[in-house]
Amino acid sequence: MKIYTKTGDRGETGLIGGARVLKSSLRVEAYGEVDELNALLGTVVARLTDKTITDSLLGIQRDLFAIGAQLADPGGRLQKKSEKAAVSEERVKELEAIIDRYEATLPPLRSFILPGGAEAGALLHLARAVCRRAERRMVALAQEAPLSPLLLVYINRLSDLLFTLARATNRLAGVEEIPW
Repeated sequence: MKIYTKTGDRGETGLIGGARVLKSSLRVEAYGEVDELNALLGTVVARLTDKTITDSLLGIQRDLFAIGAQLADPGGRLQKKSEKAAVSEERVKELEAIIDRYEATLPPLRSFILPGGAEAGALLHLARAVCRRAERRMVALAQEAPLSPLLLVYINRLSDLLFTLARATNRLAGVEEIPW
């Protein structure tokens, strides 16, 4: 199979199920943002030394593939056929448990903090911002097409987790937070 198909040369792409849409469509924007977030998390993983955080992010990357697949599948066919294309309420609870575990080790926030810190921590702050952009695109898509509410819950919780992991990563690196 060749990597290039030439089917997108006129600004269209295919969705799961065969429908063709413009690459500028809200649906493509939404799964494109999720894809960007996934790629950024891969960059973070390449720079991390903490195995626990790395393992958490690898699981999240798999979830993001599932979310991207659901966004590219307006008919919902794939999720019915493939368990790995689903995101469960249990996964949201797992994200919450990770947040709780790391928050217990961090000083309470008394003000906003500037994004930054050690390289991996700064990249996690950037990932949180990209996650929020993906969430905005998904919310916009949900206004015009059916979208599982669980996807919005997951992506919202994920941004909270990425913020918490940025703080934890910076703390592990010995980098102090800078209040705003």
